[in-house]
Amino acid sequence: MAEIIANEGGGKKGHGKKRAKKHSTHIDMTPMVDLMSLLITFFMLTTAFSKPKIMEIVLPDNSEVDTSKGPEIEAKRTLNLILSGDDKVYYYVGKPPQNDKDVEATRVNLMKTDYSKDGIRKIVLKMNMLLYEKVDSATQEVITGKTKISQDSLLSLVKIYKKKDKRGPIVMIKSDKKAKYRNIVDVIDEMAICNVARYAIVDINEFELKLLETAPK
Repeated sequence: MAEIIANEGGGKKGHGKKRAKKHSTHIDMTPMVDLMSLLITFFMLTTAFSKPKIMEIVLPDNSEVDTSKGPEIEAKRTLNLILSGDDKVYYYVGKPPQNDKDVEATRVNLMKTDYSKDGIRKIVLKMNMLLYEKVDSATQEVITGKTKISQDSLLSLVKIYKKKDKRGPIVMIKSDKKAKYRNIVDVIDEMAICNVARYAIVDINEFELKLLETAPK
């Protein structure tokens, strides 16, 4: 704020009129200090609250992958999730069908669910309960202060649990052309919530598309 202060003193003697004595411009910096304080507080808060929104996807260690042949997956651990339109999720346990005979055998096991906590989450948790309880127990011990380790150490411990897991499900996430992008995001969120150690997004094959033709609506 600029301000010019005028003084009525001064003027020539012998005259009735007095001229104002002019002073230099005075700038009041007090409002600027208040403004800078507000700006500093604003940027400090927004920087703390604005965290990058990322989706963590667990990838296999290249050193453990034998590229000479395809990965061997236990059928009883393989959970196939097929995402379709209208927020529908179809699932079955076992190897994907490779011919029409397999389609008929798999059709009996094909079930329909949704993205609710009583839907796909309940199914995945049932197959992954052992690992889920182990991770949840370690997390609760850190939260309650029973175990004194840092957040980074806890994350490292969870990664070790997942790497050593040999009984949890291997989830194969697939989708047809009717599924939406947010369906993929939702199902990956469920993998994180259920602490699934191994899951992958793969292409749906032609025989699984035949399964969907006669799937429950």
